[in-house]
Amino acid sequence: MRAAVWYGARDVRITDVDLPAPGPGEVRVEVAYCGICGSDLHEYRDGPHAIPVSAPHPASGVTAPLVLGHEFCGTVAEVGPGVTGPAPGDPVAVEPNYRCGACPRCEAGEYNICRHFGFAGLMGHGGLAEYATVPAYMLHPLPPSVSLEQAAVFEPAAVALHALRRSGAGRGDTVLVLGLGPIGLLIVLLAAELGVGRIIAADVAANRLALAGELGATDLVDAAEPGVGGRVRALTRGQGADLAFEVVGAEATLRTCQAATRRGGKIILVGLGGEVSLDAFSLVNDEQSIVTSVGYRYCHPELIRLAGRVDLTPIVTSVIALDDVVTAGFDALLGSADQIKVLVRPRGAAG
Repeated sequence: MRAAVWYGARDVRITDVDLPAPGPGEVRVEVAYCGICGSDLHEYRDGPHAIPVSAPHPASGVTAPLVLGHEFCGTVAEVGPGVTGPAPGDPVAVEPNYRCGACPRCEAGEYNICRHFGFAGLMGHGGLAEYATVPAYMLHPLPPSVSLEQAAVFEPAAVALHALRRSGAGRGDTVLVLGLGPIGLLIVLLAAELGVGRIIAADVAANRLALAGELGATDLVDAAEPGVGGRVRALTRGQGADLAFEVVGAEATLRTCQAATRRGGKIILVGLGGEVSLDAFSLVNDEQSIVTSVGYRYCHPELIRLAGRVDLTPIVTSVIALDDVVTAGFDALLGSADQIKVLVRPRGAAG
């Protein structure tokens, strides 16, 4: 079969690999769509970051070269021994995080922080291929009311939904979303669907600000202009936001979130950044909380229900063929803010 294989930074090759046969407890999925994530871009640009290169990942047993892609969905093609439930022909969304089921965090139901935390497509072979073989526990059957196009964005939507759950956002809250990539935009969309009263969206890209307004943001702030924190406070009668989502992964935007958050408010870290420094005096003096959010757990069933009435696909800006994944996918996303979410159709033409 054809697959996009990561060999190293700036070295992703579309090549023929063996068709993956499902082992015990596994299912082979014919991939309909696979999204390109910011994590994939990091691995392409200057990886490895998460991709195992020197030792196999304990859950997947895989080292690079590795088939990328963790945002995927498709149709069951074959089931392995011992699998009950999924059957050939069933449309499914894939929740791609590995879990051991036996560590303290898994036993507590917090499988997204399993001791063997990882994703198919980053720590094991993924969905930028015609077929992907994954553990059966990753599959969520789709009802007829949910299209594969919708399911293609469930993975980033699950990240957004988990972050909203971690924040405790409610109807009376004022929320700031700083960084309008796919996950930031989906936080806006889902916050609006959950009834959050005021949603302030901030970014440097005009097209992303405009889309945030279409998805439910009540206020738009151009982050290319200085003083974002002050402008958010001006919009909130000097108080600041109750909740600020940092969805960039940079020290400057984290500091902006702190400046824009009210006393007693929360800053939710969703973006993946390196070391940062903070004004701890102000953080303590204002009794602000920093909450982190990684991956998701138990989000896909709610997304399947929501997808019957909420369109998650406005963030999709293009659908490309597998052969074009480097030029029209990775390079296009790194080179311009015009592209937001690129989906790859491994067994079809661009759309």
